[in-house]
Amino acid sequence: VDFIDKDITTRVGGHAEVEARYILRIYDPHFYQSLLSYGNLGIGESYMSRGFEMVKGSLHDFITSLLVCKLDHVLNANALLKLKIIPFRVWGYLQGQRRSVRRHYDLDIDVFRSFLDPSLTYSCGYVLQESDSLAQMQFNKYDRICKKLMLNPGEKMLDIGCGCGGMLIHAAKHYGVYGTGVTNSLNHYEIATNMIQKNELSDKIKIYQSDYKKIKGTYDKLISIGMIEHLSRNQYPIYFSTLSKLLNDHGRGLVHGVGANAFKNEHDYFIQKYIFPMSSQPRLSELSMHLEKTGLTILDVENMIRHYGYTATHWLNNFNSNRHTLNQHSEEFKRMFEYYLICCIAAAKASDAALYQVLFMKNHADEIPLIRI
Repeated sequence: VDFIDKDITTRVGGHAEVEARYILRIYDPHFYQSLLSYGNLGIGESYMSRGFEMVKGSLHDFITSLLVCKLDHVLNANALLKLKIIPFRVWGYLQGQRRSVRRHYDLDIDVFRSFLDPSLTYSCGYVLQESDSLAQMQFNKYDRICKKLMLNPGEKMLDIGCGCGGMLIHAAKHYGVYGTGVTNSLNHYEIATNMIQKNELSDKIKIYQSDYKKIKGTYDKLISIGMIEHLSRNQYPIYFSTLSKLLNDHGRGLVHGVGANAFKNEHDYFIQKYIFPMSSQPRLSELSMHLEKTGLTILDVENMIRHYGYTATHWLNNFNSNRHTLNQHSEEFKRMFEYYLICCIAAAKASDAALYQVLFMKNHADEIPLIRI
């Protein structure tokens, strides 16, 4: 890496006779202190304030290289870094889980339209071919989930944290199920209701803006995509016991969420401060423990983290192509959101994050297919 600061070039790593893989031009005199004191949070905040620019190489590849070098693992022991993030964790706690999550999901819908596919699916897609479009990747993901759940026409399906309704619309349209969705986001409730009407599925899908714990009845199939990472660990018991209560005696369910592929995982401080203040990343052992405690049988586990890299790359490209449509937002906000997507790409390539899909059923004695989907 070459750092150009006031026309002075400083090489870090590599050999002097070899061309640098990355070149950064530094404008902020505090850039180095921010990097060494606050790691990814420091780099992100410097990027937001135009403290540096990439002269050569992509920023997401540079961040990936820092992850490979485990820079943040070294800095996590830094008391100064932990002190810097404490006020935002306290703020998130005081706001409460629901309001902390809604702060992000109730952003202006134009922000989400700028980078998501037409279904407004805000979760990891599934790559069957590297040439797949973002819309195709989301179709692949939804269809794969439907096949894992073994959906049948006429079944009742519940989507906890249903977003804009993409999963339910796909399941109702292609598999003939009756769907119920629940979300705590007003944006998502209104958009999902509108998209269901446009797809002429109002007789088959109902959406509620509510706390998922208030849902009544039982369902044949249950899905929860991209929700568990917004729960604190002390909420896992009630979450999984609610899943068990809502699933009928021969039902199947699937939890899809960003997780930790290590014994200890510190969720990124930049994400904690600017995107999801109260988020967490469950370990697979935590997911399995809570499923076991609530009497749910694990059928299959898939780690799709590399697919997240492809998904986030599409998101970043779309966002940069459409950022001119977001002039109502400050440049600092747009650079913050861009950096968030850059972090998603880097984390999918080189961090200890995971993207788990855990498939489970209620009855141990039910038939299990011999072939994995």
